[in-house]
Amino acid sequence: MAKTKVEFVCRECGSSHHQWAGQCLNCKSWNTLEEILLLQTAPSKSTILQDLPASKVQNLSDIKSENRVRLSTGLSELDRTLGGGLVDGSVVLIGGDPGIGKSTLILQAVASINQRHTTLYVSGEESADQISDRALRLSIKEDILLLSETHLEKIIKLAKTVQPKVIVIDSIQTMVTDGSTSVPGSVTQVRDCAAQLTQFAKQTNTILLMIGHVTKDGALAGPRILEHMVDTVLYFEGDAGGRYRIIRAVKNRFGAVNEISIFVMSEAGLQQVENPSAIFLSNSAKPSPGSMVMVMREATRPLMIEIQALVDTASGNPKRVCVGLEQNRLALQLAVLHKHSGIATHNQDVFVNVVGGIKMNETASDLVVMLAIMSSLRDKVIPKNWVAFGEVGLTGEVRSVYNSIERLSEAQKHGFKVAIIPKGNAPKKALKGLKIMPVEYLHQALQFMIENT
Repeated sequence: MAKTKVEFVCRECGSSHHQWAGQCLNCKSWNTLEEILLLQTAPSKSTILQDLPASKVQNLSDIKSENRVRLSTGLSELDRTLGGGLVDGSVVLIGGDPGIGKSTLILQAVASINQRHTTLYVSGEESADQISDRALRLSIKEDILLLSETHLEKIIKLAKTVQPKVIVIDSIQTMVTDGSTSVPGSVTQVRDCAAQLTQFAKQTNTILLMIGHVTKDGALAGPRILEHMVDTVLYFEGDAGGRYRIIRAVKNRFGAVNEISIFVMSEAGLQQVENPSAIFLSNSAKPSPGSMVMVMREATRPLMIEIQALVDTASGNPKRVCVGLEQNRLALQLAVLHKHSGIATHNQDVFVNVVGGIKMNETASDLVVMLAIMSSLRDKVIPKNWVAFGEVGLTGEVRSVYNSIERLSEAQKHGFKVAIIPKGNAPKKALKGLKIMPVEYLHQALQFMIENT
């Protein structure tokens, strides 16, 4: 009989420890070590993958580079995030908070794919009756193959028989394999199940969609190696109780990273938003101080985003609160405002919010945030048809950003009249109906705002 030994594995990074500790020595996360039992003698090799096509060695020069034929999900927004659709043999991992719509979205996509190809939906959390009830609510009448099972060996054996084009695993944390002695959902179970499923998908050219749980911090539950094993990682952003759902590609071997797709949750499921810029702009007829619009760039898509700022006299220690922006970035922006423009906020509470629940990751928001703060502090109303973008350096200069022409074209399309942009991004040709105000330093942009509002 094989002997066993005890190890402690971090569920965040997957590193092993010989004894328990409150903090992982590798990733420095607290209370993430889990006790698992390991066999000292390796178990007999699993036979579920033995009859798959044999691997072969090829010369790189002999491999022809051809455009991959992508499989559409039937949802153009989701296809955009995936880089144009699903690629044969690809493995996609979808994560998000409970109830945010992961299973709903995948079921809608599978229903569309099933009209042309065989699909297999494997659920380890819900019964076939529960999935059928959801399909009725979504008015899905396709004959999708359903399997309520958590045993990995049984799932792969059935997949060999059915030979589906797409397999959905809902969720990877519920799967168990005979090759691991750990409990379901543990680090080793998730890692081993994902590894075998990925190997099966690559060798049979099957598309694999895996749904994953997330931790309280919003990261995918299980070992960090799980994200390295797959080809694409999609995250649901936004509040599960809100109306809008934003899906972001944080990793994609077949498309652009940080590409987003936007959906609206309704009784009929997730509906695509054709004009996403409109949902992030204020519907208020009367503009208010502290609000300004910028053009952000998410991978290949320009988006109109409204940034709001509120500056108020502090009653105690001044607060600095950001929603959708990096906290340290705001501290840097306030310091530059004080040093190079004489705008002091040391006795003011400063609150900054990105409307719509989207997360701003690019530095092109610097100029807009500073203008919005100045607008709120001086009670100046920025016209609704003004737009701006630009990175502000520590010396007060306004630095150019990438894809400026696409940003200006998006602003022109939505009827904006004035654009405050870096001098280095000034277009060579005038844009019809859009006045360009190029600035080289921050104080020039602030002066233009004060004189024209």
